[in-house]
Amino acid sequence: MIVYEYPFNERIRTLLRLEDLYEKFKFFVHQEHPMQHHVALATIFDMLEVAGRADLKSDLLQELERQRQSLLGYRMNPNVQAETLDAILAELDGVSSALVAAQGKTGQNVRDNEWLMSIRGRTIIPGGACEFDLPSYYAWQKRPAEQRFNDIAAWFAPLAPLFDALGLVLRLLRDSGGPVKMIAVAGSYQQMLQGKVYQMLRLTLDESLGAIPEISANKYMLWVRFTSQGGDLKPKPLEDDVPFELTLCNF
Repeated sequence: MIVYEYPFNERIRTLLRLEDLYEKFKFFVHQEHPMQHHVALATIFDMLEVAGRADLKSDLLQELERQRQSLLGYRMNPNVQAETLDAILAELDGVSSALVAAQGKTGQNVRDNEWLMSIRGRTIIPGGACEFDLPSYYAWQKRPAEQRFNDIAAWFAPLAPLFDALGLVLRLLRDSGGPVKMIAVAGSYQQMLQGKVYQMLRLTLDESLGAIPEISANKYMLWVRFTSQGGDLKPKPLEDDVPFELTLCNF
């Protein structure tokens, strides 16, 4: 099965982009080749670009507190598992405290590092990080893999609380909805949302169907049109009925 996600607003779009960058970073930073560590470092620079919004940290703190207050309301519900609820509340408290303790603007430690900023300035130029442009960076890439890993981990460490927070927020959001089985007749599906606000859509389908969803949505209507890829990989309309699972997520 393959899962497609579609954000209904810019805030969730930003969180999903940061999550994608974080997954890429975690993969490349644990490799050993200098080129792979270059990608990990360049990904940190991309994170700073996406997380540049000054209100992202406060948005996450507000959402974590809102989730905490909402979950506290379940304490007296006899159908709720107390241990599971307490574990989630403890996680919320820990993540919130770490994010509050993160001082300054997101990634300020990287911005204050002139050497890293010189690399960032060159990486936006195609082929701009060659050894003749950045000999000191080339020399750093020749250091042992463990040393390079430790350096990158130290540069990323102040960003970690932000990514822990957004990871928890997205996890709670994904868990908020239940999947419903649907069928796109002749490759097309429409649903009226009647003004109800959702944060994110999750669409799950069998990968063997070869169907690719093109999604558009607003607070009034959801529209999914399935396409397929030929030998030239250019999408073309799919006229077959497509079974899929739809999850509408909202806090």
